[in-house]
Amino acid sequence: MKPKGAGPSGNARRERVAHALREALTEAIAADVRDPRVHAPQLLTVTRVEPNVDMAVANVYVSIVGSDAVAEAALAGLQKAASFLRGPIGRTVGLQHAPELRFHRDVSIDMRDKLAEILREDEMKARAAGREPESPTTTPKPTEKP
Repeated sequence: MKPKGAGPSGNARRERVAHALREALTEAIAADVRDPRVHAPQLLTVTRVEPNVDMAVANVYVSIVGSDAVAEAALAGLQKAASFLRGPIGRTVGLQHAPELRFHRDVSIDMRDKLAEILREDEMKARAAGREPESPTTTPKPTEKP
């Protein structure tokens, strides 16, 4: 006998719940959270929600645009509001038992931006040196051996 939540149907349900939680959290954070630390960043976005197997805990990843101090304060404000958000979010999504919300800063977007900046700098240096920068989609030509 398979454990509950295993198999394709368990994963599909968890993905549907994760999507619904992300949508509900996005709205609730904007409308219901009154902590000024949460609204201080230029932009705060719920990027993804990952419920655990039994959906008792949901790791919520947020992208925060602003200084590190502002981002840390916003994350602290979200963690403080987690228990406040839990009940309404569970009711909105239609869950009998709302998951415990654990907020984490999503640094994947920050890393993508840093990598893009590095690539732009490399292209500018190549052009300044009189070389044409290589396209990332081009593959090196094989060398011919006689």
